[in-house]
Amino acid sequence: MKYFLHFFLMISVLSCAQDKQPLLGNTDFQKKMNADFKDATKSPLKDKDRKDFRGLDFFAFDSIYVVTATLTRTPDEKPFQMKTTTERLPVYVKYGEVSFMLKGVNHKLNIYQNLDLMKEAGYEDYLFLPFLDLTNGETTYGGGRYVECRIPNDDKVVIDFNSAYNPYCAYNEKYSCPIVPRENYLEIKVEAGVKAFDKH
Repeated sequence: MKYFLHFFLMISVLSCAQDKQPLLGNTDFQKKMNADFKDATKSPLKDKDRKDFRGLDFFAFDSIYVVTATLTRTPDEKPFQMKTTTERLPVYVKYGEVSFMLKGVNHKLNIYQNLDLMKEAGYEDYLFLPFLDLTNGETTYGGGRYVECRIPNDDKVVIDFNSAYNPYCAYNEKYSCPIVPRENYLEIKVEAGVKAFDKH
């Protein structure tokens, strides 16, 4: 009897282990995103999408998309209300412009600060870099993606497009997400970061 009970318990443990498949991810960024998306307290996913969630689809990490940009401050910019996917109008200010070389071409993007967010502990030096590129609507979310940066001590800022992520509204329309300004358009394919979400 003990043998059969032990055998049954072993089968149960193996079954549970098979059901609980490990989350995917080849980098720390990917693993953390997948863990957060599986966590009901953090995930933007709808319950039906989170139930069978195994991991987001990412481009393979490529060091070509880690660029060192020159940051040019624009200190006289006036705060403005950034349009979102809802009626919400958060206040941002253009912090500066980042210039960098990618795929043999010089690019320039505006980089922003959220005036409310910068008042929160840990976000005083947070910079917001939304962008559009030629993958949008094909392999990536049509509304563009975001990259996070920190204010550097000098005029050089590292931008890692491998950490580009989708607005939460790409997963759930209940969220209010900043719309990427048209001037932040890159006329290249940025095949890095998270891909479009396949809703079932």
